[in-house]
Amino acid sequence: MSRPRLRHLAIVVRDAPRMAEFYCTQFGMEQFHTDPDGSCFVTDGYLNLALIQQQLTGDVPTGFNHFGFEVPAVAPLADSLAAAGVPRPALRGGDRPFAEYRAVDPEGNWFDLSEHGFLPPSAAEPPG
Repeated sequence: MSRPRLRHLAIVVRDAPRMAEFYCTQFGMEQFHTDPDGSCFVTDGYLNLALIQQQLTGDVPTGFNHFGFEVPAVAPLADSLAAAGVPRPALRGGDRPFAEYRAVDPEGNWFDLSEHGFLPPSAAEPPG
């Protein structure tokens, strides 16, 4: 991989299981993960779509949330982002299996950075 590749999109939805079923049925995607909060993750084998369950107690509305790039290495890109005047990417806490870092563009849009990709480990590992 010579340049970052867009591999992940995330939207906040009111009914994540229903949305996952819709994308699987209508577009042949496969669900590969469900978070404890009900958020569902589906994939077409290359790009994954995070269907983030909206929380009534939260302050995040439905709609676009973030996107993610698979990159060869985060460190050089972090230096480049800082030189461009945006904050350095922050390590994502917890047990997030799909992205290691969160960053922000000049207008405040969130994006994730991952060296290992955004698909489940079994799909990301080369065969044999």
